[in-house]
Amino acid sequence: MDHSNHFMTALAAFFAIMNPIANAPVFIGLTANVDAATRRRIALRAVLLAFAIVTLFSLCGKMIFELFGITLSAFRIAGGILVALVGYHMLQGEQSSVHAPADETTDADDDSALDVSISPLALPILAGPGTIATAMSFSADLVFPRVFAVIAAFGLICIVTWATFVSGQALTRFLGQNAIKVVTRLMGLILTVIGVQMLVEGIQGAVRASATG
Repeated sequence: MDHSNHFMTALAAFFAIMNPIANAPVFIGLTANVDAATRRRIALRAVLLAFAIVTLFSLCGKMIFELFGITLSAFRIAGGILVALVGYHMLQGEQSSVHAPADETTDADDDSALDVSISPLALPILAGPGTIATAMSFSADLVFPRVFAVIAAFGLICIVTWATFVSGQALTRFLGQNAIKVVTRLMGLILTVIGVQMLVEGIQGAVRASATG
């Protein structure tokens, strides 16, 4: 896979798993009690924190593998199953518990409101286990152009996510709940296919390793 295709595949995977359009109503609900300026600060902090987390795991994935004795094939199998499950729940019109916010109360004061940017927005909604697994799987070989492509793809999705969060109320009114549900199911289908592809690549790698081992 050349670097441009790697970028586009990672971009599609991140867009599907983060689903900025479907997450806009979630963001609106979590920030309903704050003013517009605080809402923009929450959105910016959430996407920056998510970007930092995913970048860290993209760059340090190989070291993490070696530290815990994990093979790339095993991780792709596990990550593929996880990503496919998230996609399956989205395809059914449900929000996967892997990327769902916990029940939380949001107070109107700035400190409590800004805490929402860390949890549940940055973790687990934006940089949840499925997103991290996707990033590590796409960048695990540590070929710099591929890692850069993954980070750039996620950065672009973070920009899109920030824009949808900031304009979430207008976007929701424009699209309507039915259109958002259609987009969620479409993203779920794409994400399920990507997860299955990761699973197939992991199994193929494991078979090759067994044959040569």
